[in-house]
Amino acid sequence: MGMLFLIVEDDKQIRKFINFSLRSQDYNCIEAATGKEAMKCISTKDPAAIILDLGLPDMDGIDIIKQVREFSNIPIVVVSARDQDNEKVEALDAGADDYLTKPFSINELLARIRVVLRHSSSNKKEEASVVYKVADLEINLEKHKVTIEGQEIHFTPMEYNVLTLLVRNSGKVLTHKYILKKVWGSYLDSDVQSLRVFMANIRRKLEKNPAKPRYVFTEVGIGYRFTEE
Repeated sequence: MGMLFLIVEDDKQIRKFINFSLRSQDYNCIEAATGKEAMKCISTKDPAAIILDLGLPDMDGIDIIKQVREFSNIPIVVVSARDQDNEKVEALDAGADDYLTKPFSINELLARIRVVLRHSSSNKKEEASVVYKVADLEINLEKHKVTIEGQEIHFTPMEYNVLTLLVRNSGKVLTHKYILKKVWGSYLDSDVQSLRVFMANIRRKLEKNPAKPRYVFTEVGIGYRFTEE
């Protein structure tokens, strides 16, 4: 069998449906119906990716994302009946890699999984001892470490992915659509609001005066640009 996925979902029918669909693509699957079971599986089985429902009986899926992100960058795809923008932003902000709203097509889920796995493997390949330095900012891709004036700044995985995409293309204007497709693997108008939240968070952490940015510039109505110098 292929790589191992963890399906965290308390609805047995949905869990079995996702399991069957993934197995049909030669993926291997383990299941968890509660947050407690999920954390046990993550620590003992080391899955390649997690498909996570937010509404679990014993704990909120957001808390699982936060706990996992304290020790792992394993790809997490959220599948949730919660379709509010703020829920989506909260999950992505906590460290989820993607967010699908129920009901979803299995082809869409499989496509999102392929994207997060591709990101995960390409990040590992690209990040061998590459360090970017601009003014007081230093980004060590190998160590996933961002420092300003020698002080380490914490970024969630999604914020880090957006930041490194901008840095690798410094001087170029990246459109909202380009950033969303590269980082999320999809483009929806509703995602632009999520992106704005991420950019505000990144700015708050990077800039001494976000109103007069040194590193990240907004190109109004188009996208964002990272400074060249």
